[in-house]
Amino acid sequence: MKQVRILFLLLFFSFGINSYGVVYESVYIKCDSLTTVDAVKLPYYTFSPTDSFVQQNHRVELMVGDTLDLWVHNTDSIDHYFDIQGTTGVRDTIPANDSIHVVHQFTTPGVFIYYDPLKFPVYAYMGLSGMLLVKDHNHASFYWNTKEHDSTFNYTLASGGSVLWNQYNPKYFTINGISHPNIMNNPVINIAGNVGDTLVLYISNTGYGMRSIHFHGYHGEIMFSSSKPATVGRVKDTFPIYPMEAVMIQIVPDKPGVYPVHEHNLVAVTGNNFYPNGMFTLMNIQP
Repeated sequence: MKQVRILFLLLFFSFGINSYGVVYESVYIKCDSLTTVDAVKLPYYTFSPTDSFVQQNHRVELMVGDTLDLWVHNTDSIDHYFDIQGTTGVRDTIPANDSIHVVHQFTTPGVFIYYDPLKFPVYAYMGLSGMLLVKDHNHASFYWNTKEHDSTFNYTLASGGSVLWNQYNPKYFTINGISHPNIMNNPVINIAGNVGDTLVLYISNTGYGMRSIHFHGYHGEIMFSSSKPATVGRVKDTFPIYPMEAVMIQIVPDKPGVYPVHEHNLVAVTGNNFYPNGMFTLMNIQP
């Protein structure tokens, strides 16, 4: 029988807890392969929603005031760690083939990256970094967990070797584990709505490189930044997002049209040097 290590971050019977919901979730640390846009397989980890590997980390969603009741299961043969950015007292060790129980109430809206900080950035880069969203609205929402991948790094790290991060040269760029053209029919990624709608895009940069997300046709307002709160309220069409930073952007379209949304660093719009097999999608606004 697995030894269960229980981490109580907030007592269920604390003041006000019964006024909100409890969201029950489980994630499983799984090791398998990321299949790239040109069918190359890279050693990769994810926090999968079941005991079967999936290429995209599980997305956890709550409303402000909700309590997260989360089991994290380590199915790997080595120890891992677990942490949620922006929280205190969460980090804990998960022994091989064991589990931890995390209970935490979220009282402010935002985008939080949950990840494995072991040998950082090794396991976060290798895939163990997902999105946890705390909402205070019911607007149409879209979700981007962005990463980039240097295949030589994946193979080296998976075999227990070390890499020189200053020689990082990624060739693959993904949103939620996939690249263009596979993202073009994905309703979670592709922003769609009507003129005057309030549309909210949640973005996490869980890669090692910088993001610069550019919108054609529209401007957005920064509603949340995990690392640069002074930028909240800025309205612009290009959004720099640093490694392990998460942001929330609100867009209210003023005209109909179909416009590109892409990474401004043009190498990130390629996959193994082929355009546009990277971070490229469309925003579709109807009258």
